Amino acid sequence: MQKNKLRIGIVGAGGIVKTRHLPALKKHPEVDIVAVSNSTYESSEKFCKENLPSATPMANWADLLALPDLDIIWIGTPPYMHSAVTVSALEAGKHVFCQARMSMDLAEAEEMLAVSKRFPELVTMLCPPPFGMRADLLIKKLLAENFIGKPHDVRMQSFNGQYLNPEAPAHWRQKIEISGLNVLTLGIYVEVMQRWLGDIVGVFARGKILTAERRGYHVIVPDMLNVLCIFESGAEGVLEFSGVHAGAPNDRLRIFGDRGALLYDFTNEHVRSVKYGGREMEEMEVPKDLVTEWSVENDFIAAVKSKGRIRPRPSFEDGVRYMRVVQAVADSRARNEWVPIKK
Repeated sequence: MQKNKLRIGIVGAGGIVKTRHLPALKKHPEVDIVAVSNSTYESSEKFCKENLPSATPMANWADLLALPDLDIIWIGTPPYMHSAVTVSALEAGKHVFCQARMSMDLAEAEEMLAVSKRFPELVTMLCPPPFGMRADLLIKKLLAENFIGKPHDVRMQSFNGQYLNPEAPAHWRQKIEISGLNVLTLGIYVEVMQRWLGDIVGVFARGKILTAERRGYHVIVPDMLNVLCIFESGAEGVLEFSGVHAGAPNDRLRIFGDRGALLYDFTNEHVRSVKYGGREMEEMEVPKDLVTEWSVENDFIAAVKSKGRIRPRPSFEDGVRYMRVVQAVADSRARNEWVPIKK
């Protein structure tokens, strides 16, 4: 092993790490994954045998953090562990890559950000959503150039039928003690929308649980969520999320301005538009120089190698921005009232 390789310890080695992150990390010439801690020692050992024969399987993530000469902690756990592992890793002098969603609630997200600011020499990054990535630069360009004029209405729909079966056990995303206040794809698409349209400054939310009892577990995370919101620009939004829609259409975002409209189909990453006076939306080609491909792992490693000159996105600040909305949606549902969002 080259002495200048970055040594990585993985905490949480589930499907996302295996399929999304591991291929690029294994190919990177300046990376060595030296240890893995999953939910059990047996699962850590199995993961290493199948994917990283030279890595050391570990039963306890705290013991992994104590290994000498570790540079990076790569967190792939569900949200309930993000804050504890991140804070401990930073205090141990490690760079941190953290899987989305950032945390269980806003308080944890703010703590993670505060601790990261105590160690400005350490690089931190959240995993970005792949949705909306391909044409991200095109959407930003069109909005900046007033292609559709001033946006005034935003419509988001994210429907699927994964929770329709009443006999199925509760998924971990339906368990508040594991996923926290994160509901369905709310946080993912709030992150994307705020990147394009600015921050959401107020919400009113309603939720519905279609099947509360699942094999002895009582679900309190909504199966459906409807959110009315206002963006800082003054645009108003209607955001709809569901895990109980049969025959659901593709996830899509519509942005209506006073000169036209844009539609982003997140399922196939296509963009469509129509100008004022037009009758039907037309497909828009994404110019090759504006296409964004997945390069998350390489971006993070480059930032670490830069010794602070590069700050990758999404940052912990970006995470706090979307967790403010996630928290406000939960508060609105609980109180049945409009909740303003303060920075």
